[in-house]
Amino acid sequence: MEGPGCHDPAGGPLTDPDLAERLAAHRTIGSAPREQLAWIASHGCLCRYGAGGIVTTRGGRVAGLYVVLTGHLSIHVDRGAGPRKVMEWLAGDVTGLLPYSRLTGPPGDVVAEEPSELLLVPREDLPALIRECPDVTAILVHVMVDRARQFTSADLQDEKMLSLGRLSAGIAHELNNPASAIVRSASLLAERLEALEIAARALGASLTREQLAMADRMIRACTAGRDHGRSAIEQADREEAIATWLEAHGVDGSAAEALAESAVTPDALDALAAALDPGSLATALQGLAASCSARAIVSDIEIAAERIHALVAAIKRFTYMDREPALARVDVGQGIRDTLAVLQGKARAKSVRLTVRIDPDLPPIEAYGGELNQLWANLIDNAFDAIGAGGAVEIEAAPHGGAVLVRVVDDGPGIPESIRGRIFDPFFTTKPVGQGTGLGLDLVRRLVARHHGEIEVESRPGRTEFRVTLPGRAGSAPGASTEHHDSHG
Repeated sequence: MEGPGCHDPAGGPLTDPDLAERLAAHRTIGSAPREQLAWIASHGCLCRYGAGGIVTTRGGRVAGLYVVLTGHLSIHVDRGAGPRKVMEWLAGDVTGLLPYSRLTGPPGDVVAEEPSELLLVPREDLPALIRECPDVTAILVHVMVDRARQFTSADLQDEKMLSLGRLSAGIAHELNNPASAIVRSASLLAERLEALEIAARALGASLTREQLAMADRMIRACTAGRDHGRSAIEQADREEAIATWLEAHGVDGSAAEALAESAVTPDALDALAAALDPGSLATALQGLAASCSARAIVSDIEIAAERIHALVAAIKRFTYMDREPALARVDVGQGIRDTLAVLQGKARAKSVRLTVRIDPDLPPIEAYGGELNQLWANLIDNAFDAIGAGGAVEIEAAPHGGAVLVRVVDDGPGIPESIRGRIFDPFFTTKPVGQGTGLGLDLVRRLVARHHGEIEVESRPGRTEFRVTLPGRAGSAPGASTEHHDSHG
């Protein structure tokens, strides 16, 4: 039954002349003075739920304070992977709206796991409860703080796991590309080496010592590798010219691409043609092409392996996986670069026009490095989500007095003024169901507060800017707050 009144679902009022005695035996509030328990008994009403009954739906209006007399309640939250139980209450617990709480609605359905009996103190009577029952109020405030801490811990852990899942997909894609290149190149390398061996045997049997020396000089010319200074048009023109040269000399044009990628010059080809007969020239050029191709493939393998090594190093730095979670001197610029490394797959998929400016004189700050990187990841990931394909994101980090200022700017549609004040609220999201938890910016706010920093946002159509200011030393920011906020049912 949802939104209960003081009655049994089967009909008829519920009364219990021994209610005050039952409250005196209650684990949470039973130690309060009897006159205060009697006040609660006289202002409360009994509600009974069968197994599976819904006490309050997600976001629904909470009727008031619930004192659990018998049974078992739980709250289920769906953050995109199906409902999951995140908290439960048994006989002797209290839940619902507590004194001084800012709760409006729970983040998930509150369900009776078994037949349960609750005493409901309506929300309209809570101001009077605070006034008339100070000892009960003090107990309930402690319960509220513990509840906020438990929910906060669960929220942060869930968001970290969801963020890890999102990052893992991008990282897997980024690692798969160079790994596939290595596998593909290794297979091609075996083919080229076999062709090279065949050509070498043929050349050894048919060429003089002087001719072999000239062919060897040509092969060594391949060690210069591919000329990456050429434009695509210049490379295409070079390949066409070499193909024309091969055709003019009666040689198979399949070697043109490999030769064009090398540093072999037309003059060197002319010198080789002048020194060899046509049959030996064809064999020498096939061997030369195989050698150039093999060397190019080795270079591809080296580049792919270095890319994997760099990405793995960035991931290790991003997660601080080999360090204790403790305050330390942190390079904010390196953290931003590592964050971009693990998010580059998403940036590439959306063709993001990315501008990054990190001041070379950026001072290190005292921080929890892994948490700081989680902060950058959420802000940058949000910026990528906000823009369309080909949109622009600008990231800047610079000294700001004795602090560090980081700006993340996107050219997306902006945040409507009507919801701008709610974007840091837990579970608030404008994304479709299953695509956003509403915890990303809440986590950002909490992490900034944990580092005694400040976060500001300005937004209009075509430009949204988040500014994070972090002090150089932990706890050095004026007015740093350690307040706990209760926002759950």
